Amino acid sequence: MTPQDLYRIRDFVPDFDAISAEFTERSRALAAPNRVLRDLQYGEKPREVLDVILPERAATGAPLHVFVHGGYWRSSEKHTYHLVAEPVLAAGGVAAFVEYDLMPHARLDVLVDQVRRAVVWLQARCMDFGADPARLTVSGHSAGAHLASYLAAQGPEENHPPTLPKVQGLLLLSGIYDLSGIPGSFLRDEARMTDAEAAAWSPSTSHQFPARRIIACGAEETAPFLEQARHLQNVLASAGETAELILAPHLNHMNVVLDLADPDGFLGRRLHDLVAEPATYSTDAPR
Repeated sequence: MTPQDLYRIRDFVPDFDAISAEFTERSRALAAPNRVLRDLQYGEKPREVLDVILPERAATGAPLHVFVHGGYWRSSEKHTYHLVAEPVLAAGGVAAFVEYDLMPHARLDVLVDQVRRAVVWLQARCMDFGADPARLTVSGHSAGAHLASYLAAQGPEENHPPTLPKVQGLLLLSGIYDLSGIPGSFLRDEARMTDAEAAAWSPSTSHQFPARRIIACGAEETAPFLEQARHLQNVLASAGETAELILAPHLNHMNVVLDLADPDGFLGRRLHDLVAEPATYSTDAPR
């Protein structure tokens, strides 16, 4: 088995399809009784949209949490992950879910730019939803963690500092931070990522801006995810940045999402507490 084969999650999670179905069912059940603002346009393209889920008793100054879904940059939809809103709503927060274009029809730099613009758009308008722009946190799963990481990072080939939101905290779950193995993996025909793209958009070789980061991974994930989580933490530590590493016991690449979406779960409690924290800076302060 080659290292690239270890990215094919379906081969290592026997109940892959059942967990995927549970994502959809739990997301549908969560959205049904709540007020959901669907397909708010943050850009001009059809997939440049996002959903906002409001707490039952929204209070002025509520925290805002944004989730970026995975799917190896080439699949999945934001509404499938509405289940992750449960710990956010339990903390009195507003939950938002970003959509973006998919590879191979869009290139990786487009996806990074879309997620950045979506979160900047949300932070500028979140007071319309009763949220405090200084209480913005973000999480992402798998490829979504990769994309979310660039809310506080600059790619090595970006010539100018990008326009970024001011994020109070990032929870990066089961992310891919060294993309060098992706072009030769099972995704070669599905995402068609080039070696040049992988080099240009690997967080482990990118410039990191100050931000609180929680780097989380299921303890039962395959080697690339475990190794890259540890390596990114080391990279950040070498740069003087603080990053907490969490290995969630008994969890794999799929059921980590179910745990994240459970307010009583190992990861769900961390998400709840991250969202509930008071603001630690002013959005008027320079980055």
